[in-house]
Amino acid sequence: MTLTPTASSAKSKAADAAPGEQRLPRTLLTPEDHLEILKQLYLARYFDVRLIKEKKRGRLRGTLYSSHNQEAVLVGSLFGLKSTDWISPIHRDMPAFFMKDLRSGWDNPDRRAMSIEEVCAQVWCKSGSPGRARDNWSHIGKKSAGIIHSTSMLAGTIPVAAGVAYADRLDGGDAVILTYNGEGSTAQGVFHEAINFAAVHKLPVVTIIENNHWAYGTPTHLEYPLQDFARRADGYGIPGSIADGQDVFDVYDKVMEAVDYARSGKGPSIVECKTFRAYGHGDHDDDRAAKYRPVEEVERGRNRDPIAVCKSYLVEKGYLTNAEAEKYKAENKSAGETTDEDFPPEVVAYLKRGVDFALKSPDPSPEEGGMWVFREGA
Repeated sequence: MTLTPTASSAKSKAADAAPGEQRLPRTLLTPEDHLEILKQLYLARYFDVRLIKEKKRGRLRGTLYSSHNQEAVLVGSLFGLKSTDWISPIHRDMPAFFMKDLRSGWDNPDRRAMSIEEVCAQVWCKSGSPGRARDNWSHIGKKSAGIIHSTSMLAGTIPVAAGVAYADRLDGGDAVILTYNGEGSTAQGVFHEAINFAAVHKLPVVTIIENNHWAYGTPTHLEYPLQDFARRADGYGIPGSIADGQDVFDVYDKVMEAVDYARSGKGPSIVECKTFRAYGHGDHDDDRAAKYRPVEEVERGRNRDPIAVCKSYLVEKGYLTNAEAEKYKAENKSAGETTDEDFPPEVVAYLKRGVDFALKSPDPSPEEGGMWVFREGA
């Protein structure tokens, strides 16, 4: 992002912290880190916007699960991780596959993540993709990148994460594993079994609950009798914290506290991020969602746009001028209302590179139909 910290922001971070902020993890971030976080919010939003537009134009197949308005959960939780840490994203976390370890450099060839080219090839079902046109966009993973393969059964990857954590600990590593789950998935038996196992063995697994208030079409009051899903942690004797899922820095603080707790050997924890999905469960649910969700609820949820909340904080801290905050206006707009001019040029160029790669890549050959189905030479 072509922004530079203002002169007043060059001071010590901790010294400038407001009362109550002195001990928060965010105080160790540089002014440049703050601006990078904003740029990553733009990137996550632009990826989602571009896919929504491509799908509406009939250029994509498969179901699109939008992360629009939930970007702060991804950016805030990923930003403080080490490259050796693992993540277990879900269908609404597509940007996480290429945003992991992004802090080490967008074009760093040694970055431990999937490339934007790989992810776009997966979306367009091309031969350069991990799944090679065999499954939904988000059903991918990469062991060498520290990304656990995602599945449709949310919470089903928590026991896998616990196994990865256990294996890493036996190998003498210090990796922390972040798992992402919708609040509805906390009712599944595997959620409780896996977290109980992690708690008993003090495994460094941080379970992020993306509470967007609806499990498909079921409201939270019909999912769980308590107001806060973080209270699920109480039964296992582990910490359960609540983050404002629209405030990227609050998410960063809460997740980093959980990560540090896990890395120190104290065990797992749960971080509930209260957020709001802008659209339906998937694009197949958009029309239905407009009927089962009250209009005022949707407007209220969308009004706290993560990009706007971040900008307001950066202006308050002196890291961003009002003029700079007004330059790219992607916030508080639907996908159809935004244009490329609403995003920093480097964000648009980065995604264009991935899309161009996907469009130029060939389709998998029909002869591959039996690949990975039968064991050859058995």
